[in-house]
This record gives sequence, structure tokens and C-alpha cells, in this order.
Amino acid sequence: MLLMGCDSKLKSTETLPFYNTADFTAEWITPDENRYKTIHTIRSFAMQDQLGHVFTSDSLKGKVYVANFFFTTCPSICPKMVSNLAVLQHLFATSPELELVSFSVMPWVDSVGRLKEYGKSHAVNPAKWHLLTGDREKIYALGRTAYFAEKGQGLLKDSTEFLHTESMLLIDKKARIRGIYNATQPDDITRITDDINILLNESESSYQ
Repeated sequence: MLLMGCDSKLKSTETLPFYNTADFTAEWITPDENRYKTIHTIRSFAMQDQLGHVFTSDSLKGKVYVANFFFTTCPSICPKMVSNLAVLQHLFATSPELELVSFSVMPWVDSVGRLKEYGKSHAVNPAKWHLLTGDREKIYALGRTAYFAEKGQGLLKDSTEFLHTESMLLIDKKARIRGIYNATQPDDITRITDDINILLNESESSYQ
């Protein structure tokens, strides 16, 4: 029993779990298992970034990335999230395999121009950190049913109900969810930093 406990602990520290449902039950699934082929993935999307460029899910192929949802006029949790994400931008500034993606939940306010100015005022590097705007219904559906950003509660809501969450999601090179964290908490920035490094060093067999 003691050995089994040690093996379990070692496994959880060397590899990250997959999250297939909105209740965020951690599942360690290996490539030799049949269910490996049906792991939940983030579906395709197309938005505009702060430079006015079309940014799609294909832009993130082969990348590890952190996703969150925000809006530029948010006076509460968003400034904390942006400040903490800036830490990740700095820590992984020289890592081309790590990117940050922030979806606006007020796209009717957050135009390309507004996102560009917001990015400048918060030292956002548009080559590393993408501020995205687009269709409200598509952003809300993506946030709630693909990223599970509001966990299980989000599945009960539609696009008429405002999406507001402090969650940030860690996505691997095959668009699979590997972690959820509170973007307002410095301790979670430390935790996600460690987990990003695990994903960046994950063996290529994990992406077959």
C-alpha cells in the first residue's frame, strides 16, 4: 500500500492530468488507453486580436497556452488577473512554445482599438499575449462549454447571462485542458508556472 501511494504521488508530480468535464475531475490517461483518443479538446475558433489580425485556434497548434476571460472596464478581478498574467509573460518571455490568450467577455465594448490601447497600457506583448474579441455568443459558448471557465455552473447559462470568472486554464499542445487555476491568486501563479514547465518538457509520446 505504501508503495502504491508513493507511485501515485510520483505520477501526479511528473505528469499533469487531463480534465474532460466541467466538474474538473483529474484523470491521468496514457496514450495506450482507448479513451486517450476521446480526451476533451478545445474546439476551433476564430477571433480578432488587439492588432486587428485574425487569430484562430490553428494559431496555437503545437503551443502550450494559458487562457482566461476578462473585459477592459472590469474594476474588480480583471486588474489582478492581468497583473498576475503579466508575471507569466515575463517568466516565459523567451519561450516560443508558451502563449497567453485573453478573451473579452464584453466584445461589444472591447473593440480591436480598445484592446490595443489596453494592451499598451498594461505592457502586453502582442507576440506573446493575445487579447481577443469577436462574437459574444461564440465567446460565451467557447468559455462555458469548451474551456469550462465557470465550471459546472456555466453549462446551465446562455449568452444572455454575463460570463465573469477568475479562472485561467492551462492548455497543452493538442488543445487539451491540463489545469485550472485562480488567476487572481499569486500562489496559483506559482503553481501554474511549475505546471507549464512540466508541459513544456512533456515527452512527444504524450502528443501522439
